[in-house]
Amino acid sequence: MEAAIVIMALLFFAFVALGVYATVKVAKAAKRGVDRTLTQAKRTVEDTTLRAKSYGQGGVAGELAQLRLSLRTSMRATQDALQAAAPEDASLQESLLLFQRLSGHGRELDEDLKRLEREPDRARVAGALGELRERTERITHSAESLRWAARDRARKFAEDDLSSLSAQIDVEAGALRHWSTVDDTPGSQQADFSWPEADPAAGAGHEQVWPADGAAQDAGGTPGGPAQGQQPPQAITARDPRVTGFPWEKAPRPETTN
Repeated sequence: MEAAIVIMALLFFAFVALGVYATVKVAKAAKRGVDRTLTQAKRTVEDTTLRAKSYGQGGVAGELAQLRLSLRTSMRATQDALQAAAPEDASLQESLLLFQRLSGHGRELDEDLKRLEREPDRARVAGALGELRERTERITHSAESLRWAARDRARKFAEDDLSSLSAQIDVEAGALRHWSTVDDTPGSQQADFSWPEADPAAGAGHEQVWPADGAAQDAGGTPGGPAQGQQPPQAITARDPRVTGFPWEKAPRPETTN
């Protein structure tokens, strides 16, 4: 009895622990989803604000907004391109590490630009724009180099795979169209319809005859008939003596009349 109570208590605590673990996991996943949504919404608002400032304001404020917008757009596009291609290409892991180091410089520059937007001394800010513009161009150029190299690599692999696939399809298509003919089939021979040549020694009057059905008679045949075991040959159809059997045979001479 005590063993059963202990087992039930252990099962109860196990179910409670499992429920707590599942609740914590769900809560963390929900929190990550909310944070991701808030971050994306905040990013969208900031980008919209910067775009409005770069188009609507001039001078130092517009220049700072344009630099921040260019930097954020380039870095985000490179990050999306590398993260999308990295699972399929292990060689991009090194590129991701380099981009993470570049992202540190990009975040530092973005913070500097953001801080200068609130700087009241516009003359000092205008004097620093040249150096800020150079830093922005260097970082965006490095990010674009990684992004376009990854895209060129993916396109090259796609072209190579397409070429290999096209070659395999051509081979398969040729195999599907390679049906065997009668001549190629082992043991099959075409019927020989050539006629035997006539024997020149047989003479022009020689005629091929066939024995008639039931023509065999015993020794007591009709008087004047052939001897036993010999049957007179009978032609199936009488042949016109004026017609030759083959074009190279001479026509027989007609019988003389008295």
